[in-house]
Amino acid sequence: MVDDALAKDLDALHRPPHRLLIELERRAEEDGVPVVSRATGRFLSTIVAAMQAHRILDVGAGYGYATLWMALAQPGAGRIWAVEPDERRAAVARSYFQRAGEEDSIELFRTPARELLENFPHRNLDVAYVDATEAECASYLDLVVPTLKLSGLAIFNRAAEMRAFARAFLDHPALDATILPFGIGIGARRQ
Repeated sequence: MVDDALAKDLDALHRPPHRLLIELERRAEEDGVPVVSRATGRFLSTIVAAMQAHRILDVGAGYGYATLWMALAQPGAGRIWAVEPDERRAAVARSYFQRAGEEDSIELFRTPARELLENFPHRNLDVAYVDATEAECASYLDLVVPTLKLSGLAIFNRAAEMRAFARAFLDHPALDATILPFGIGIGARRQ
């Protein structure tokens, strides 16, 4: 957990994010819709670029802020399946995906995440990113892991804040998992 002063210092060292990400940050703040921190966005972007991740699942997309960070870092032939059941939030996300020229690489689902995960192909994903409540994360964990290819990554936002979930995540037998100091849980599928 990084304090605010350090977060601001680190943010100042980086290039500014894409203009649409900055605009989306402001829009979300005005509307009272939470989005991940820029540090988390940069982390996701770096992971996607390093892995050359072609197949990504984003559960709990909201306004699509984290989704857009990943889409902008993804290779040209990449695909993101984003899940956001709230129509208003999905509409905002869709508009930013279009404006960024990423609408063809992102498929936005408005179905409940659990329903989609229960039917999602197995051993297919490079990255599964989940931003949800503790109860949702607990129910999604065993559904997300089978969707990952060997060495694919399960990334859970705010894992450090969810103690019961954190223990289940770290102890999951199919993951080599850790929780980073800024709260993200990341686990590589090992079996």
